[in-house]
Amino acid sequence: MPKKKKESFDYFDQFKELSGVCVEASELLVSALEGWENAEALLPAMEKMHAIENKGDEINHAVYHQAAKDFVTPIEREDLLAMAHNLDDVVDYIEDVLVSFYIYDAKFLAPGTQEFAQLINKSCIMLNKAMDDFRNFKKSKKFRERIMEVNDCEEEGDRLYLKVIRDLHTTDTENPMRVLVWSRIFEKMEKCCDACEHVADTMSTVILRNS
Repeated sequence: MPKKKKESFDYFDQFKELSGVCVEASELLVSALEGWENAEALLPAMEKMHAIENKGDEINHAVYHQAAKDFVTPIEREDLLAMAHNLDDVVDYIEDVLVSFYIYDAKFLAPGTQEFAQLINKSCIMLNKAMDDFRNFKKSKKFRERIMEVNDCEEEGDRLYLKVIRDLHTTDTENPMRVLVWSRIFEKMEKCCDACEHVADTMSTVILRNS
């Protein structure tokens, strides 16, 4: 009886799955804040987010393990590892945002919080769409456009961050601790958009190295 042929490991499928995990995490963040009650009510969402984060870790570890074994890889080994690591960072940073509301015992949502969560979700969706064409980046006519859409989200995040931080320091000056806490939370939210752009930059590096 002939031996069953072992299925080959597809890095691009793994990246697509990992970018999907990013979307899943960002959607959970949005839904948790839309249903806001208080910080303690976030505990069930935090458990779900941790499970999502673990899923991302498993994919990341699988890529690292396979890259260590493969003699030939579809793109540079360091690019494969950077992609997996940077995608995993996105999920980690989103989890960090959700946890921050709990550890700082947020009593309310500052203006701009839900808008920022929606932007993080949009960034992850754009990144996931870009990943559809990553496998065929040499031929795809939409790939560069989708990379730019991720970059546009990051620039939108920069503008929103400036706005919400200025609002904190001009309208809530009598509550320095509250300003400090929300400055930290918004910094973490802006970091999520930066992380999505970092993945897009890694894909752009792959294009340059393989052109």
